[in-house]
Amino acid sequence: MKSTLSFDALAAAVRAGLLNIRIDSRKVRQGDVFVALPGSSVDGGAFIADALERGASYVVCRPCSVPVQTGGAAVVVAEDPRKALGLLAAARYDTADTGFPLVGITGTNGKTTCTYLLDHLFRTAGHVTGLLGTVNFRWPGHDEAAPMTTPDCVELHSMLSDMRDAGVEAAFMEVSSHALDQQRVSGARFAAALLTNLTQDHLDYHHDMEAYFSAKSRLFLELPDEDKVCAVNADDPYGRRLLPQLGRGVGYSVQGTVVPDCQVLQATILSSGPDGLHLSMDFEGKTWELRSPLVGAFNASNLAGVQAAGLAMGLPVEAMQGLASFSGVPGRMERIENDKGLNVFVDYAHTPDALENVLRALRAAGFARVIAVFGCGGDRDRTKRPLMGQAVCRHADVAVLTSDNPRTEDPVAIMADVKPGLAQCDHVVEEPDRRKALAAAVEMARPGDAVLVAGKGHEDYQVIGTTKIHFSDQETLRELLACA
Repeated sequence: MKSTLSFDALAAAVRAGLLNIRIDSRKVRQGDVFVALPGSSVDGGAFIADALERGASYVVCRPCSVPVQTGGAAVVVAEDPRKALGLLAAARYDTADTGFPLVGITGTNGKTTCTYLLDHLFRTAGHVTGLLGTVNFRWPGHDEAAPMTTPDCVELHSMLSDMRDAGVEAAFMEVSSHALDQQRVSGARFAAALLTNLTQDHLDYHHDMEAYFSAKSRLFLELPDEDKVCAVNADDPYGRRLLPQLGRGVGYSVQGTVVPDCQVLQATILSSGPDGLHLSMDFEGKTWELRSPLVGAFNASNLAGVQAAGLAMGLPVEAMQGLASFSGVPGRMERIENDKGLNVFVDYAHTPDALENVLRALRAAGFARVIAVFGCGGDRDRTKRPLMGQAVCRHADVAVLTSDNPRTEDPVAIMADVKPGLAQCDHVVEEPDRRKALAAAVEMARPGDAVLVAGKGHEDYQVIGTTKIHFSDQETLRELLACA
């Protein structure tokens, strides 16, 4: 015998009883709500019986998964259980309105840097902030390493509740395309959003760029009309498509791009070198300058986007100077100090566009030679592998091809996919053992050279097969440099 319940009635019960919401049947306890999420390989509906056996009092599922026998548990039928999960989580943690603005940052490259830049900008302007990024989840009294770019839906609302209790006045969150497509931010009310750029990545998941763009666009197009405060990269072709659709959208550019009928913050690079950037901004009749220790034209774009977002959210122009004291994010053009006269950097660049931008910045900085260590992740978009090789071939003097996170693929086979892109490269070293590859790069480097170790950034692990083993580019480089 089954009893059905309306979604509103369940939300009220969750709110009143502070019921626990589970998406893993193995974690269900007496009285819990079990939400059966659809999956690409396994459907949550297959685990409803297990959840009921463990004492679930409520089940949320698609019409096709409604069980015949529920043992007295109430069933809520939802066409989209993922969306329902977010709304239930918002009811459970009372986060439909947190009392502080939540800002979502998305794009292929630059999400992490922009998220941390925005957090820094608002903190230096005197605000108490919360941050949910690829590197860590942080707010007053709390700092933990992030297991993924965007947390799951229930955890997200729990953290937003904790932020409110900690007195947070503004929160900044990296939002991945996977999270948007899978509705992992369902129920969260974003006050503003920032788009960095859109270039090839995750096509193993989205299949084509239009689907990728559609997923990213949700963050902007689903904002309430009255709150559609957005900063969008006008230099990016997808950004130019999106910007005219946004009521309060502000563009930003480092290339002099103009978008008809749209406000665009124009940033001009006055100087760029190994010691950082000197920028001039022009927006709404005001001009100002900013010096930053960040290097590269791609960081000029990041700085422009963050300023556009900050101004759109009401910060004064004077507050933009707070960005001058931002020294960087772990694993994002992170310099590894040494006494050998070598310029060694670790960066998360793992897409053709990101690798191109980082290498172009190092080339423009005037280093004697650029040595690039890189690889490609296994079980991910294969089509970008030769493109990664081409990016390195265009801008590096030496290419050191190695393993990234091979996962269940053969590292040598992954490297073989990359090699066509390196066909025009004069000096290529192939070494599937990442530690040995780093050692080779350090050994061949001379004072005045730049060594870029790309792909893993802040990550302190390597995924080989289905096993995660400890491996840190930073730790390994420091050991190698100490012995060099």
